[in-house]
Amino acid sequence: MQHPFQLTILGSSSATPTSFRNPTSQYLDFFSRCFLIDCGEGTQVQIRRHKLRLSRIKHILISHMHGDHFFGLPGLLSSLHLLNHKQDIHLYGPEALFPLLDSIFLASDTKLRFTLVYHPFNPSQSQVIYRDEKLEVSTLPLQHRIPCCGFLFRELPGLLSINKEAIASYGLNHAQIMQIKEGNDFTDADGNTIKNAHLTRPPRKPVSYAYCSDTAFHPPLIPLIKGVDLLYHESTFCNDLQKRAAETYHSTAAEAARIASMSEVKKLLLGHFSARYNNLDGFLEEAKPLFENTELALEGTTFSM
Repeated sequence: MQHPFQLTILGSSSATPTSFRNPTSQYLDFFSRCFLIDCGEGTQVQIRRHKLRLSRIKHILISHMHGDHFFGLPGLLSSLHLLNHKQDIHLYGPEALFPLLDSIFLASDTKLRFTLVYHPFNPSQSQVIYRDEKLEVSTLPLQHRIPCCGFLFRELPGLLSINKEAIASYGLNHAQIMQIKEGNDFTDADGNTIKNAHLTRPPRKPVSYAYCSDTAFHPPLIPLIKGVDLLYHESTFCNDLQKRAAETYHSTAAEAARIASMSEVKKLLLGHFSARYNNLDGFLEEAKPLFENTELALEGTTFSM
């Protein structure tokens, strides 16, 4: 069965890539809407390595202006251009990102074959940056050395599901079925009212995902992500480097777990690991006593809902 939500980890390293971890990037397929979340260097190679389709990406979200979150973007866009991509690409990010890209393409005399549609936002404010009939995406202000935000993906509540057995004898047309799915009762040809609850079933529970990139321990985040199904929270360090985490406005694995617990999320993913750590077992050992349902955001792993 095709899951409506599929998140593939392309990179989970912090500022410095290693020989086995790339900088931050994630490929999200949410109801066949493909989002690239951050774009550290090497992202386009990771997309190919994990057999994902570069051409399906229609929306790219950049959390902040540190290079390990966007240095891969000029190359990725150039590759799309060279592959004769023609469909619009929507790019969401801090205002400073857009003139920088313009300068790169001007200096390289690159005239993209597709339209790059800019959607600037203020990382310090929570705002809706994308919405359609299925999905809403909003920003999550974080606490970092420079303005930085995360992103909250929420499936919008669906219509009621029709109980096919219950309506079989009524000979309903499409318009009548849609009215029932919207919550209306039905009146038959004899004037009898059939309650909506008899004709429908509750819709599937909407799913939600919160992506929290670079941030110190930040309790104001909690009400914004309360109860989400999946939370990705940076955990650059373990407690052995708590002082370094505070100095650089990053989080430890324990702090990420505390946010997950206080937010009552269903599952926590840890990522953005410092290059100091070759073995990542310590991150789970530190987080799980505080929040049991914790996994590592290892490259190539796909999480589905």
